[in-house]
Amino acid sequence: MESKITMEELRFLSVFQELTGVIAYRCFIDEDGNRLIYLVNNSEVGKAVGRNGKNVKFLARILKRTIEVVGYSQDIEEMTRNLFPGIRVQGVTVSERGGEKAVYVKVVEEDKGKAIGKDGRNVKRARLVLERLFGVKKVVIR
Repeated sequence: MESKITMEELRFLSVFQELTGVIAYRCFIDEDGNRLIYLVNNSEVGKAVGRNGKNVKFLARILKRTIEVVGYSQDIEEMTRNLFPGIRVQGVTVSERGGEKAVYVKVVEEDKGKAIGKDGRNVKRARLVLERLFGVKKVVIR
């Protein structure tokens, strides 16, 4: 189900590893949001981001894109939770209808706006990553 890594993504992975010393599992390019989303081991997220976001800020400056680092998991539910850091996720439900996978994320009411993000940015990130990793077509915040 997983999508192939493009040459451009490989280049971004190489730059990331060189600058952070962390091996990223994947890099996804979000052209609409002008951002790069790196997936790393949960235990390496802090090291990848750097003290006070130093690594992410430096990468953002040289690559001229927003940089986001997310903990990777092969488990769709855990991966979904990782895509919403700082959000109180109460549950993740995966359903499949007519061959289309959808993920429903139940969050604490006060966190709903934050979970969706400005202009739906966090939902778009989740959909991009979950689609490429697990073939998910729809992400819904409840």
